[in-house]
Amino acid sequence: MTDDPKRYPLLAQPHIRLLGTVDDAMYQNFRQQLAACPADGTLVVAITTLGGDPEVARAMGTDIRLLRDYTGREILFLGKVAVYSAGATFMSAFPVEHRFLTRRTRLMIHERKLQKTMTIEGPLRSCVPTLKATLHEIEHSIAIEEEGFRDLVAGSNVSFDDLRSKAPNNWYIEAEEARDLGLVLDVI
Repeated sequence: MTDDPKRYPLLAQPHIRLLGTVDDAMYQNFRQQLAACPADGTLVVAITTLGGDPEVARAMGTDIRLLRDYTGREILFLGKVAVYSAGATFMSAFPVEHRFLTRRTRLMIHERKLQKTMTIEGPLRSCVPTLKATLHEIEHSIAIEEEGFRDLVAGSNVSFDDLRSKAPNNWYIEAEEARDLGLVLDVI
């Protein structure tokens, strides 16, 4: 932990506060809060979540990247209490040097999951497109997951292969360990 708990005063008053499931409602709330933010200066985005829709997390992350890239603004991530699943996906949009966690926060990283029931019925040739479409869905979901994993570990001491090997078992990481692994800059 940092020697001076007041080293990062901006983190005490986040501009955007997100709590709950990462879903369409959170995205709408995020966009409303973002629109109400000051036009200049550093922004702080805080999140507490047990997870949700990874595509919504990616959309919020893309908004952050675009804002940072087109305005040059510094945008800080503050994970509070729980940053699970889609929350970690959202965190991956922030460079490591702009990521913070509060004490006793836990990250949880896992693979994307799919639950799908398929009924294969009819002439054999008509079954092939359904199977191929599902295979393509799985392959592209894996590619998207791996892009996010690479963003999450970029600039840290965690290799992509290490993350990929731990993700199938729901990798829980305490705040101090995340800092020591270089996944976040500091714990406040």
